[in-house]
Amino acid sequence: MRPLRITEASLHLVRLPLVHRFQTSSHRKSHLDHILVRLVDESGAEGWGEIASPSDPFYSPETVESCWHIAERYLLPAVLGAQWSHPGELPLLWRKVRGNRFAAAGVDAAGWVLWAQREGVPLARALGGDRTEVVAGVSLGIEPTIDELLAQVHRQADAGYPRVKLKIAPGWDLEPVREVRRAFPDLSLHVDANGIYGGTAAEMDTLRALDGFGLDMIEQPFAPRDLLSHAELQRTTETPVCLDESVDTVADLRTALALGAVGVLNIKVSRMGGLTPAMAAHDLARENGVPVWCGGMHEFGVGRAVNVALSSLPGFVLPSDVSASAKYYAQDIVAPPVTADSGVVQVPTAPGLGHRVDTDFLAANRLRETTLRADQDPQ
Repeated sequence: MRPLRITEASLHLVRLPLVHRFQTSSHRKSHLDHILVRLVDESGAEGWGEIASPSDPFYSPETVESCWHIAERYLLPAVLGAQWSHPGELPLLWRKVRGNRFAAAGVDAAGWVLWAQREGVPLARALGGDRTEVVAGVSLGIEPTIDELLAQVHRQADAGYPRVKLKIAPGWDLEPVREVRRAFPDLSLHVDANGIYGGTAAEMDTLRALDGFGLDMIEQPFAPRDLLSHAELQRTTETPVCLDESVDTVADLRTALALGAVGVLNIKVSRMGGLTPAMAAHDLARENGVPVWCGGMHEFGVGRAVNVALSSLPGFVLPSDVSASAKYYAQDIVAPPVTADSGVVQVPTAPGLGHRVDTDFLAANRLRETTLRADQDPQ
């Protein structure tokens, strides 16, 4: 393998409006601010990644501002000027930095894309993926009324998406799920609580009552560290329990497996710190017979294309959150945008990311930027 040396790295904070307001159990959003990472090597080849952290510390402790600081102050200086032969080596360059996985994920992904570009292979093949297409699902937020929720489900079902995920919260759980299931008896359906339930007897009873609706899974009902409640629910319900926020690292997954707390795993590149640890989690889950799917953070096209590539790995047997760009954005940051035909996304075959970053559109929507170079004097 030819060694690479990154000579320039830049961060771009970009804001895009959502085509439809999205609400979870913790917050509501009408636009997203994400950080795009660009790495350039000595040959002039470039790789793009995306730091898709939320702006507020509700999903995880990280925010856009904390990610910008960590990437600018620690991660980019760690990779600038360093020589490496495979992107799996990159996390070793910043191994002294604890946590901050969203920030690391963007740099890690940019390194993988750069390496794939240099090798002349699609990102999916570089990762070991063997699929040519990926089945996509969509995630729907909490709506003001059940009628508005049903309208959203109708829209996505009409677009051909075979799986719909509904956000739930105490007081918005049994009734909306019942009505959606009544209107769509054959739709693949699952719910996501983002850890809002407390594990009380009454809340356990509510979650167990979801068994009657033929759900594919109940995703992250309890707080991230509350693996014992997840294990209890998994033992006492027929519906598989899916972990998301509880699994930040491969070590977390080993613990969840030992406790019997995980029936399905949602692997998010952002949450786990990049493609390198995400692939390790995929391998461990597959070894233990746990089905996985790729979750999303409403990524722009860069992160969305990375998720599509990851979803081409053989263990991703459930529909992933890799829906078309148009589901969230009137115009995306990449060209061509990610598209879906009857809920199926084609895996790109061009080298690297498989999409071109629209730098003019990026610049028009950029809030902040910074560039660091390997020959730059230390600050």
